Amino acid sequence: MPKLLEMIGFVLVSIMILGFVGALNPYIENGLTPLFWGCAGGTLIIILYRKRKRKQAGLE
Repeated sequence: MPKLLEMIGFVLVSIMILGFVGALNPYIENGLTPLFWGCAGGTLIIILYRKRKRKQAGLE
């Protein structure tokens, strides 16, 4: 599960960066679009989820 979350996070960050700089302009709009914010939110959720799981594992 942790490796899967890392891969999903990596894909989200990659799409976020490519969308921001406009590298895939015909496919993805460049700039601060809803796609950028969706990927940023998804990445933040993964980070918070993994942090909570590590904290729970340390307490048990």
